[in-house]
Amino acid sequence: MATDLEIAQAATLKPIYEVAEKAGIPADAIEPYGKYKAKISNDYLKSIEDRSYGRLILVTAINPTKAGEGKSTTTVGLGDALNILGKRTMIALREPSLGPVFGLKGGAAGGGYAQVVPMEDINLHFTGDMHAITTANNLVSACLDNSIHQGNPLGIDPEKVVFRRCMDMNDRELRDITIGQGSKANGIERKDGFNITVASEVMAALCLASDLMDLKERFARMLVAYTYDDEPVYVRDLGIQGAMAMVMKDAVLPNLVQTLENNPVLIHGGPFANIAHGCNSVIATKTCMRLADYTVTEAGFGADLGAEKFLDIKCRFANLKPDAVVIVATIRALKQHGGVEFDDLKHENVKAMLDGCGNLAKHIDTIQQFGLPYVVAINRFITDTDAEIKALEGWCVENGHPMSLSEVWAKGGNGAIDLAEKVIDICEQDNSFAPLYDEKAPIKEKIETIARKVYGADGVDYTDEAEKQIETYNRLGWDKMPVCMAKTQMSLTDDGSIMGRPTGFRITVRELRPSLGAGFIVALTGKVLTMPGLPKHPSALDMDIDENGKIVGLF
Repeated sequence: MATDLEIAQAATLKPIYEVAEKAGIPADAIEPYGKYKAKISNDYLKSIEDRSYGRLILVTAINPTKAGEGKSTTTVGLGDALNILGKRTMIALREPSLGPVFGLKGGAAGGGYAQVVPMEDINLHFTGDMHAITTANNLVSACLDNSIHQGNPLGIDPEKVVFRRCMDMNDRELRDITIGQGSKANGIERKDGFNITVASEVMAALCLASDLMDLKERFARMLVAYTYDDEPVYVRDLGIQGAMAMVMKDAVLPNLVQTLENNPVLIHGGPFANIAHGCNSVIATKTCMRLADYTVTEAGFGADLGAEKFLDIKCRFANLKPDAVVIVATIRALKQHGGVEFDDLKHENVKAMLDGCGNLAKHIDTIQQFGLPYVVAINRFITDTDAEIKALEGWCVENGHPMSLSEVWAKGGNGAIDLAEKVIDICEQDNSFAPLYDEKAPIKEKIETIARKVYGADGVDYTDEAEKQIETYNRLGWDKMPVCMAKTQMSLTDDGSIMGRPTGFRITVRELRPSLGAGFIVALTGKVLTMPGLPKHPSALDMDIDENGKIVGLF
């Protein structure tokens, strides 16, 4: 059986100009990066701003497991299926991070015959957006430390610097470091650390900005440190928001690529959903909605993370109203949520699968609380048995959940025709979408709402540090923003080892961070990290390239 990479390498790609033409984008409106990828020009983006929006479809999932769920694969396959049915459709996705690519997950552009290509380019350097984001972020750190070194005119307390450096790689050694060691010429010695680029505030701000000038304003209000008098210091105090925006002038433009079936896709931005808000850029999503009758997009991990943030943060800021939600699950993953060990998933186990449906039920409940119509997409694996499929269909019917069996990995768009037809139908339904909380509510009330309504927790506990931070944010007027919860993706709780649909648990908030440029407060729970580490066997060990430039082992 061919690997995902082999399938991608065997694909016949169309020149990017033809893909643009299919999307209704004129040739002079794209800036090619080689034959098969391009950026859409700023002038063209401005020229379509008055167009009305098409339908918006969000793809989310259950809590991920080692068994896999296939959310990106389903997103791509659904977009292809809608095009097969004659619906003018575009797909909006996030850019992969090199950290997971070389770490545990591997590539991130769909799978099987439901992929976005050129796969190697997308998963590696692509059009350089990640490098630009990393550079803009580290420009802040360099200028901040230089300001302290050059007489410290802003009165910054080196022990109260909150802005961290970043790099797009999993490197646990950089979580907590000491900089400026040695002579005075090396700067002021202080504690520091790195975030992974996709967890940086620069990434989050890019994905919520409406254009380059809005992004520059977001940069200006980013918090970098506090003075000796505990007064906040912002990027605008360093005077470098213009330089940051200059670095980002190309990165702010969405990237055009194609599916294996040559349908247009915009890939832009890639914030982590367990730390940041987990959605592609507002610019890319709105561009798709102005060009297509249907836009299919996804939010990272399960509905407890990406979907909640898409609906409570992105839709709030961008004034978007989704028309339908697809909730992806696999029988394999449901069995794992039902207590089956990973190595035993190939064996039929109807009881465990039905036990694991509790996790699926909670994510359905979350989407229902937002007032949105949905359909459950079961991403079929070759190990799924007829008895398991029949039992899952019965569970869905018994509980009133619309469902479709999806076979996009093996069949591409033709494997999601039924799913696409059901999505079209529910898009026609009136919905009562609304965020779960008032953004002006107190910080604790917002956190409590998410914990109880989305996770199913009994309540929230706060460390002493978190309590002090909330007091500070209230004093400084930062409490009237949405909350972005940083939590393990593996569980509804803040403990990644607890699967299924647990009850009787509480969430612990250990720290809060103000992302003033992005426009939200990050609440870190449990042991979630903003700089991941590599596993014992990183995916990088299985990757190689030959003398002809052919890549192997990427996915």
